[in-house]
Amino acid sequence: MRHGEVHNPEGVLYGRKPGYHLSELGRQMADRVADHLSGRDITHVVASPLERAQETATPLAKALSLDLATDERLIEAGNVFEGKTFGVGDGALKNPSNWKYLTNPFRPSWGEPYVEQVVRMMGAIGAARDAARGHEAVCVSHQLPIWIVRSFAERRRLWHDPRKRQCTLASLTSFTFRGNRIVSVGYSEPARDLVPAHLLAGAKPVKGGSKGFGA
Repeated sequence: MRHGEVHNPEGVLYGRKPGYHLSELGRQMADRVADHLSGRDITHVVASPLERAQETATPLAKALSLDLATDERLIEAGNVFEGKTFGVGDGALKNPSNWKYLTNPFRPSWGEPYVEQVVRMMGAIGAARDAARGHEAVCVSHQLPIWIVRSFAERRRLWHDPRKRQCTLASLTSFTFRGNRIVSVGYSEPARDLVPAHLLAGAKPVKGGSKGFGA
C-alpha cells in the first residue's frame, strides 16, 4: 500500500525527511483502505519508518487488532533533491549546479539506484510473506519503491516516466505468491474518489505541480 496524502504546504520533495505527516485528507484515505481491507485474512501489517507510512498503516492494524511492525527496507528512495522544490522551470532545476544530478536517468543519477530499491523491497516483501505464511500481509511504503519492485516483478525496465507510475495515493499493489514465487500482480485504488485529480496517474502537470511529488 502507498501512504495517503501528506501535509506539504511548501511543496517540497520531502523524501526521507522526518516531520511530514498525513493531511486530514490523507487520514481519510487511510481509514477508507482500513475499512476496505478489514474483512481480509490479514495477519501481518508492516510499514516504512516514516511518519506518513506509520500513520497510514495504523488504522488498519487497529481494525485487525494487530501490532504494527516497522521495516526500514520499506522506506522512500533516497534523493539528492530532498527538502527542495522540484519542477521544470522552477525550484532545484533552475540552479545549474544541480544539473549534474540529471545525467543518468537509467541508474538514476539523482538518487538511490533502482536495483538497490528492488533488492531491499523484495527482502521486505519476502519477510512479510513469511510472517503471514498462508494468510495475507500489508506493507505500507512509498510510490517509487512500490513502482520499481512492481516493474521488476512484471519484468519491465526499471527506468521510466514518473508521470506514468500506476501507484496513486493509498493504492494497493498486490503480489500473490505460490510458495516463494510471485505468480501474479494486482492493483486497486480503494480511495480513488478522494485523490485530487492532478495526482492521479497520467494527469497533466499543473503550475506548482511539485506539490504533488513525493512519496
